[in-house]
Amino acid sequence: MTRIRTNTAGHGLDRMRPRQGQTANAGLSRRGFLATLGAGAAAWAWPGAIRAEEEDGDALLFSYFTGNGETGLYLAHSADGLVFEALNDGQALLPPEVGESQLMRDPSICRGPDGTFHMVWTTSWEGQTIGYAHSDDLINWSEQRAIHVFEDHPEIDPDDVENCWAPELYYDSEGGQFIVVWASTVHGLYPETLGMGHGDLNHRQYYFTTTDFEDISQAELMYDPGFQVIDAAIFRPSEDRYAMVVKDETLEPEAKHLFLTFGDTPTGPWSDPTEPITGDYWCEGPAPIEINGLWRIYFDKYRRGEWGAVQSGDLEDWEDISDQVHMPEGARHGTAFYAPQSVLEGLQAL
Repeated sequence: MTRIRTNTAGHGLDRMRPRQGQTANAGLSRRGFLATLGAGAAAWAWPGAIRAEEEDGDALLFSYFTGNGETGLYLAHSADGLVFEALNDGQALLPPEVGESQLMRDPSICRGPDGTFHMVWTTSWEGQTIGYAHSDDLINWSEQRAIHVFEDHPEIDPDDVENCWAPELYYDSEGGQFIVVWASTVHGLYPETLGMGHGDLNHRQYYFTTTDFEDISQAELMYDPGFQVIDAAIFRPSEDRYAMVVKDETLEPEAKHLFLTFGDTPTGPWSDPTEPITGDYWCEGPAPIEINGLWRIYFDKYRRGEWGAVQSGDLEDWEDISDQVHMPEGARHGTAFYAPQSVLEGLQAL
């Protein structure tokens, strides 16, 4: 096991320096718009709070995809937070039906206070949509929807949007709303970092908010640290502090690691990035969750075909426990979350 010390002292609530000529999180005003809704869609349950901590009797689950995401949603369960076993005999539980390529990559799931599970996912390598569905039991799902996240945007032409990758759900209990954060390349923006990633990709993090997944706020900039970033996931380590784990997607010079940033609210402004919390390997798809008083972040070592994890009690000293983590064969980028034991028993009965 390796211990990694991150330089977070003095960073916790420092503010990210805005780009020259721009204030932090500026340039994208908010305006509500309706997401594209398939005909005959069921009424959507009111969303609720995602819980980071385990309640008595809850089971630890993990959502993931395999291959290119063409087969759909997979789920796994772990009794110890280290060894995860595939559910449904390792078969997909929900095939993808919406989006430009009808893929279901990077499935992110959280559960509301009414017991409803909500899921968003990547629908295509290229395009302007994010997938959405909800379920009471993780077996029977609502009709899928493709949310056009930049539709009718006053400042961003959807034709300039290359992609919408790795959406992550977070419930803001203070604001009573869901926050969905994802990475997009918007051509023409951030020319100072063009060429530092793969091809003409030049990602920043964006977000929208919603209370019901019907009325969707206008997309806004979530995070621009001055370099390319993807795969952001928000969590709340204390009552007055929010954290976001993010992947540095810079290729030249090579980065490809995870780091943290902190804020007073779940939409920032965000602090300067910490030092890397992962080791000398490429990784992505961070999935943060609190287990027995420690924050654990699972991640996909995608070039090695392996999974890893780091954990910390103070978000400064990180222990790499990758050698203890075992995921189902072929598992890719997903989310760790808790569900009632009755939901697990239903999945195990399939």
